[in-house]
Amino acid sequence: MLEWTRDPAPRVVPVTAFAAVRATSERVAASPSRSAKVAALVELLRALAPEEVAPVVAMLSGEPRQGRFGVGWRRLADLHVEPAAQPTLTVGDVDRALDRLAATTGTGSVGARNAALTALFSQATAAEGELLFQLLTGGLRQGALEGVMVDAVARAARVRPDVLRRAVMLAGDLGEAATLALAPDGGEPALAAVRLRTGRPVLPMLAASSATVGEALALCGRASVEWKLDGARIQVHRDGDDVAVFTRNLNDVTARLPGIAGVARQLPGRCFILDGEALGWSEEGERPDPFQEVMSRFASHGGDSPDPAGLAARFFDVLHIDGADLLDEPLITRLEALEQLAAPWRVPSILTDDPVAAGAFAAGALAAGHEGVVVKAADSTYAAGRRGGSWRKVKPVKTFDLVVLAAEWGHGRRTGWLSNLHLGARGQDGLVMVGKTFKGLTDELLAWQTAELLAREVGREGIAVHVRPELVVEIALDGVQSSTRYPGGLALRFARVRRYRPDKSPAEADTLESLRALLTGPG
Repeated sequence: MLEWTRDPAPRVVPVTAFAAVRATSERVAASPSRSAKVAALVELLRALAPEEVAPVVAMLSGEPRQGRFGVGWRRLADLHVEPAAQPTLTVGDVDRALDRLAATTGTGSVGARNAALTALFSQATAAEGELLFQLLTGGLRQGALEGVMVDAVARAARVRPDVLRRAVMLAGDLGEAATLALAPDGGEPALAAVRLRTGRPVLPMLAASSATVGEALALCGRASVEWKLDGARIQVHRDGDDVAVFTRNLNDVTARLPGIAGVARQLPGRCFILDGEALGWSEEGERPDPFQEVMSRFASHGGDSPDPAGLAARFFDVLHIDGADLLDEPLITRLEALEQLAAPWRVPSILTDDPVAAGAFAAGALAAGHEGVVVKAADSTYAAGRRGGSWRKVKPVKTFDLVVLAAEWGHGRRTGWLSNLHLGARGQDGLVMVGKTFKGLTDELLAWQTAELLAREVGREGIAVHVRPELVVEIALDGVQSSTRYPGGLALRFARVRRYRPDKSPAEADTLESLRALLTGPG
């Protein structure tokens, strides 16, 4: 059945022109400096009505609040709509149109979506239509990434950036936090009132990289040294009999992981939030399953099996337990709570400041088939959504998570496949290309990669197919060198594909600075 979202009952609707959003987007794109981008955003944010804040913040951060629509550039290019002569669209008009588009499902949805798109674009001027095109295809790259937008919201609302960031962390949504910050009765008191809430996931804390366990301990001091499991990051919430399991991208996957939900219901706490990994084990139960197999099972949607994924949980942190938030407690306190709550399901760890003991523990993790270890300062608090220096991952191979920006058609035995990947790292104002690679790709991965990239196509240039920057790929390399060939000012040495990371978003890719730290000299 075809389903549409009904418009709400008539009410007073804010009337900021969508043309103002388009003009601000152009100003941000044309501004070379971060401060100029922030200033342009502040001017618009202060003019918005409360109901317009969340949709505008999402739009200018590069993605509508409704998320991805599965609308490719070919479909939009085939609309052949005559643009409006004068701007009449408001922010509310566009947001409600996108609500309807996102809710159009079922039989006949293709035709209904085309009709909805035609209606929307026919009301837009040519300039507005260009912005809509970029938003719907994921091609908006004018430099208003979340970090820039957080600074702009903080300045527009006259609140401290750290207070805003914490609210974003706890709410899991920049638009929601921005609405609180900019509301007439909001500001810092409203942001400070945001608390952890079971059932509402928070962005996970991430780890920086260190070359050796000794280096990590030198930075962290006394630390918990933990096995680095090669699984899928999960966050488990329980409130009484209600259990929810979320991915690192905050997607609800409870239905796919009934076994893990069952474990959560067996634990002694009645209300808690756990951070951990979902992974599989060999039939003998001695070694973990390969990551790609784990992700394949993780993506299972059911069938006849009562537990389609069949994955186990291992936990390494607890963020909340029975009414008490633990984010600001030191790690050693959180680990004591975790031991009491879920000892049989804890990730193996030791507490030490001895490099020899830590090195031996790391060797044991590798021998057991795991990636390495994570070294976490014993006094570290939980910095949700941030890659804090107090957590250091140590793996024996230099690997970086980069974003696929484009790919080139192969030749010879790779004819018909997209092969040579254009790779980007996170720079200050967006993704920056740092190199290419076609190495490490099996025939199976080439076929999968070609289908996935074509589904994200936004344009072509010669043999290169440019794509929405959504796919994160783990790249192994021997180092980097200075180079003027790519915009990032460096080139990857002997880069090869290890695997794709469907569990990671582009916002979690490695930074240009982390690659520059490996520079060995001029190229």
